[in-house]
Amino acid sequence: MSNLSHSESIIVDRCAEDLYDLVSDVTRIGEWSPVCNACWWDEGNAARVGDWFTGRNVLPERTWETRCEVVVAARGREFAFIVGGSYARWGYVFAALSEGTRVTESWEFLPEGIAMFEGKFGADAQTQIALRTRAAHEGIPVTLAAIKRTAESA
Repeated sequence: MSNLSHSESIIVDRCAEDLYDLVSDVTRIGEWSPVCNACWWDEGNAARVGDWFTGRNVLPERTWETRCEVVVAARGREFAFIVGGSYARWGYVFAALSEGTRVTESWEFLPEGIAMFEGKFGADAQTQIALRTRAAHEGIPVTLAAIKRTAESA
């Protein structure tokens, strides 16, 4: 297995704090992601470390929901969450530049996620892992471009 982590960046003409506020509102992820079409916070949760939310993912062959835990919530610097509490890490890092902010989105398939896929999919686990990996690699630039469009049109 290779390429189980990936990141890309884009420059956005907004300040890091504005972009953090936009991205950490997980209820908006469905506007940008090609796979995740909706997210909602657990009651009383709202982008603090330890808070949980659910995301609904849709692909042509299946729809599923995942619970996610916020693991980094540093306004203007970084927002990150772990799918299933230990399966995959998604994160956004914000770096102020003279021309705006560099937003870096990252994804990493974690060892417990690989083990979960092996248990759930058996002989088909490697195929399923490859499909998720490809979706992350292809989805990150799409998501970043959509975040840029949203942020710069506000």
